Amino acid sequence: MNYTKELLEKDRVKFTVEVSAEEWKDAITEAYNKTKNKYQIEGFRRGKAPRRVIESVYGVGVFFEDAMDIILPKTYGEILDKETELFPVDSPEIDIDAVSDSTFKYTATVQLKPQVKLGKFTGLEFVKKVKEVTDGDVDAEIKQALENAGSWEPVKDRAVADGDKTLIDYSGSVDGVKFDGGTAEKQTLVIGSHTFIPGFEEQMVGMNVGETKDIKVTFPEDYHEKSLAGKEAVFTVTVHEATVKVVPELDDESVKDISECDTVDEYKKSVRDRLAAQNEEKADEELENSIIDAVADASEAEIPECMIVEESKRKIDEFSYQLQYQGLNINDYYKFTGSTEEDLLKRYHDSSAKAVKYRLVMEEVIKQLPAIDVTDDEIMAYLAEQLGEAAKEYKTVSDVPPQYADYAKSILTTKKVFAYLKENNTVKTEKA
Repeated sequence: MNYTKELLEKDRVKFTVEVSAEEWKDAITEAYNKTKNKYQIEGFRRGKAPRRVIESVYGVGVFFEDAMDIILPKTYGEILDKETELFPVDSPEIDIDAVSDSTFKYTATVQLKPQVKLGKFTGLEFVKKVKEVTDGDVDAEIKQALENAGSWEPVKDRAVADGDKTLIDYSGSVDGVKFDGGTAEKQTLVIGSHTFIPGFEEQMVGMNVGETKDIKVTFPEDYHEKSLAGKEAVFTVTVHEATVKVVPELDDESVKDISECDTVDEYKKSVRDRLAAQNEEKADEELENSIIDAVADASEAEIPECMIVEESKRKIDEFSYQLQYQGLNINDYYKFTGSTEEDLLKRYHDSSAKAVKYRLVMEEVIKQLPAIDVTDDEIMAYLAEQLGEAAKEYKTVSDVPPQYADYAKSILTTKKVFAYLKENNTVKTEKA
């Protein structure tokens, strides 16, 4: 195989490739051996007809397409193995220039990772704003902790009230006709959670355990199921159980149950310290965002559309995983919202372009810095922190799955880059 390379505008490269006659003939032979069972030739059992016989019936080029499928990835891969300074970011556009039983020539044009003209990244000034922890913040955190520690106790001697958790059956109908999704048994519903159609939960207040009642509601005009939007419905509801949440009082005994502290004062101090650490961490993240924003804004890079689309698809995959945790899938989302993948690609376009540029700028910053070394000990320490007990099965870095080790190294490298940037820029700390 021989090839020439031509660098084009907008970080593209074109390879003009001439495959040797021997390589091309070998590819045709391989294509014949892989596909000969497809051809039924009179006088021969399926798969037993000689290549020249099949070519005489179907034409000399009968195996060319399959041979191309063999030779193209092989030769293109060999080119990339040689051109180690080039970094394609998309599949190549292939044009066939010549093809015969002894000749195969093609051109492959591919988008490369764009060049970055890095702007100033040291000697800048930034403000780190740290939010102060107030008594109200501490009280709210403690209130939530006590709420989480509460237990649900059966309601006695009263009707259902706001805040109760109920177990109900319901069956809904519109104009006397039941509709899909309108019937359920032993459904949990917290009154006041606004989980159901507006007006439904409010009308359950005052019902008693064992009682059945008809509840009339109107579906919102923007309801996701268009056939029900704006319609009046009747739900027949039966209450099987009702429980109320009992929240413990704040005292030394409850503190021992919800923390590792022994007294209220000790617990309040630990909460304040934890919130202060969280505020510090958040301020540090915002500072890092400000730094990369400034460096990226000062840098130039023409981001190819293929990289933006790839990043957008990654975001869609991430969103799809989040939906799965909620018991949905991406197709459900498209159905309920009346949207498509194309709509999501458009929604994510600008943020994806920004994310790609930031990544490229960070890579360029790393190239400009003194060599950043991440040791095996640092990787093992990071994995121990992140994985806890599960990390104990790894004695050395060589025991760690490559994807874990690579991820840890990437995170630690980024941390060291930002440490350098903070040290080499002026950072003023203020109270938010």
